[in-house]
Amino acid sequence: MTHPLEPWMLLPAIVAAPGLVFLFFSVGWLAGWEPRERTVAAATGAAFGAICIAVAVIFAVMWNSNLAALRAPLGDWFSVGTYGFPVVLIADRLSLPMIAMTAILAGIVGSFSRRYMHREKGFLRFFLLLHLFAFGAMLVFTAGSFDLMIGGWELVGISSVLLIAFFQDRPDPVRNAARVFGFYRVADLGLLTGIFALHHSIHPTSFEKLFPNAWPGPGVNLGTATATGVGLLFLLAASGKSAQGPFCGWLPRAMEGPTPSSAIFYGAISVHMGAYLLLRVEPMLRAAPIASAAVVVMGAGTALLGTISHRVASDAKASLSLASMTQLGIIFVEIGLGFTWLAVAHICGHAAVRTLQFLRAPSMLHDYHRMHSASGGHLETGRRLENLLPATFQAWLYRAGLDRGFVDAAVDRFVIAPAMGLSRGLGAIEPRRAPASRSRARQAAARQVAGGADA
Repeated sequence: MTHPLEPWMLLPAIVAAPGLVFLFFSVGWLAGWEPRERTVAAATGAAFGAICIAVAVIFAVMWNSNLAALRAPLGDWFSVGTYGFPVVLIADRLSLPMIAMTAILAGIVGSFSRRYMHREKGFLRFFLLLHLFAFGAMLVFTAGSFDLMIGGWELVGISSVLLIAFFQDRPDPVRNAARVFGFYRVADLGLLTGIFALHHSIHPTSFEKLFPNAWPGPGVNLGTATATGVGLLFLLAASGKSAQGPFCGWLPRAMEGPTPSSAIFYGAISVHMGAYLLLRVEPMLRAAPIASAAVVVMGAGTALLGTISHRVASDAKASLSLASMTQLGIIFVEIGLGFTWLAVAHICGHAAVRTLQFLRAPSMLHDYHRMHSASGGHLETGRRLENLLPATFQAWLYRAGLDRGFVDAAVDRFVIAPAMGLSRGLGAIEPRRAPASRSRARQAAARQVAGGADA
């Protein structure tokens, strides 16, 4: 059903707005133009303000027309034989709240960053990455197929890594950004392999072809075995993006970036993309009990680990990141149990609260120190449940919390160390071959020069 005012045209505009701002300032920077901070902040506010208005119009049209979804068909990117890569954007009951949340919170973070990043030498770079991230996030949430979702998913990942390494003059941010990038790469294999499996099961990967009913309606055009396999692969991708299970170690390391980027990425939008992916394929999880159970186990285990680690975190941002990890684990449990609307409400509420907490973290620390001083250094925070446990078990929990459940140690020992050993072994082989090849090249050059001299 098409509205006479063609409201679907607003969807491409919503996605393109932050991308156009990023492109405009990037081209200007490459041409040697250094825009004023006020200009960058004004363009940011105008872009996200316009997106909020467009989202409100789409919501009003869908509400008045009782539409379950609004589609914007933009043709095929390319076609090979009987297969075409459709470029379709959608706004439905799941994507519209996520689009609105992204526009509002990114606009708030942009307004906050105008003052927080004032006179920072990377001011323009920060806002460029903020717009690149917003473009990728809008593409993920409005994508009408898994093929199109990959593009936004990767843009969000690369902008996230670049913002972690924002303070590139120090070694720790760059080192932690490289580690996060590695975790992302491993987890993204799940998304790519799952989409590859869908291509072999049903050639189009559009949501309209895969799910016969509008979200969150039941039904999926897959067999139980295929749905289970693809669901587990998507769980791998979602766990990596949302710092669940064996991937939980990267989230505290991502706090090396500026506080506003920590708020929008790891409190609001980026970490919830894994939950969004699982919500998008929730009808598939209903048809695959094993995959649903795996989602519940993954979320429950991470929520427990995040709770223990949060209690002993030594700094405010790490504590907030571990609290986010705990809430995301609970959201995974809600999704696995089929509480879709509860999970959507939980995502929106958690994103709003966590963004506020991240942005207020410096002020909160100041207030806490003032209260601590006013109380004479004896600020009680109440009794804790772990006090009911034996002292030996409390000490073990404290040790496990400090090491975040020993997950990082296990990954370092059983994954990273063998991979590094293999790369060092391969690197040791290369220098032995290189001198011989260089020697042969020098000999050939010498013969060529001698031949020219004789001539």
